[in-house]
Amino acid sequence: MQLYKNKLEVGYIMFLRMPPKIKVLEGAAAVADGRITVVSDNKAEVKSSDGSRSYIVYVDLKSKEACSTDNGTIHRRYIGYPVISFLMLKGILPYNDRIAKALSGINWRELNEKYKNYNLVEEEVKKIAMSKGIFPNEIDTFKERVYSALKSLRFRYVPDRCTA
Repeated sequence: MQLYKNKLEVGYIMFLRMPPKIKVLEGAAAVADGRITVVSDNKAEVKSSDGSRSYIVYVDLKSKEACSTDNGTIHRRYIGYPVISFLMLKGILPYNDRIAKALSGINWRELNEKYKNYNLVEEEVKKIAMSKGIFPNEIDTFKERVYSALKSLRFRYVPDRCTA
């Protein structure tokens, strides 16, 4: 693996970047959908919204290490929604059941492929949530609260922990 010289790399240590904010909503939806299977205190399996994929997630809060087999974590080196959902399930990140339930059942992969733009996907997701009684400002407040909490966690990327 080629390591790039940037502010996320210290020596040979690579840190995961912050994700697009919409990944917070996708993570909450995974919890509400019951798509997370806890394997151990540090490991889980998260199913994709359309059920076609399954991701391995590893998080160790003591050593500040994390990985996931989702595309965002592997290819873009950001904290993917499977990691966020596992952290929500464990009570490490804020979770709002009312908002998450309004986001449940959304086929995120389909929306991402259809719009190819996270802003447009988020607009569509907010319309869906609004039809279930959740106002856009509630979603924004929740998203920012979770994102702020996530910023305080800095994870070293350890891809070898997510191998089968």
